[in-house]
Amino acid sequence: MFDSDHLSVTVEDGIGRIVLDRPETHNAVDAELAETLTASLEELSSDDDVRCLVLTGTGGIYCTGADLTTFHGDERDAETLESIATPLHGAVRAMTSAPKPVVAGVNGVVAGGGIGLALAADVVLVADDARFEYAYPKIGLSGDGGATWFLPRLLGLRRAQAFALLDEPIDAAEAVERGLATEAVPADSFDDRLEAVASRLASGPTLAYAEVKTLLREGANRTLDEQLAVEKDRIAGLADTEDYAAGLTGFLEKEPATFEGR
Repeated sequence: MFDSDHLSVTVEDGIGRIVLDRPETHNAVDAELAETLTASLEELSSDDDVRCLVLTGTGGIYCTGADLTTFHGDERDAETLESIATPLHGAVRAMTSAPKPVVAGVNGVVAGGGIGLALAADVVLVADDARFEYAYPKIGLSGDGGATWFLPRLLGLRRAQAFALLDEPIDAAEAVERGLATEAVPADSFDDRLEAVASRLASGPTLAYAEVKTLLREGANRTLDEQLAVEKDRIAGLADTEDYAAGLTGFLEKEPATFEGR
């Protein structure tokens, strides 16, 4: 595993858990952490023993984006920004393309580059005392980590413009209402709820989940007829899986199915 001083990785009961652990910097990301995060996500995504990925943070913070303490405030930072953005974007791609569900445990403030690391997940649980903040305009920057791709698709263009340009934080309840998050959870029960959701997904039909992810994310780029054709191929392809056999048997026998991810 790719454990480092500022990131931990564990695998247990089908759940691959990645925890950002730089509380002294509000879990800010430097180039080394971004590279380690991407490598960890890619390894867990390809591990057949992992059937659900979880990304969260420590210290009541999810991720506040780039570590600005390493910046100079002049043209020298172009190289620094690229050294962080390149692997950070790899992490976002790894989350969206992982052939298994990805859960973001937004246990506190999420801002800047952390926005993309939240919105790239399939399920976003947010503590009720957390907040989303775009933050880039505060330092004269535009955005990265996929934020400008996700936000218009989730909020709609007008609300995305307001969120990014006015840069007013969104609390947990509003994040759920607007579609940035899946569920707001009381902070004192957040860890338990995160574990319960991850466990449920890890025990589900992994191959079917992978196809659902792909169909939902790629559907906007197809016509309806094209999507119908792809749906037909994908659902037929799943008929030859052990999970389908288990699911159908369970349905017919009125018993909960046991899925193995095969």
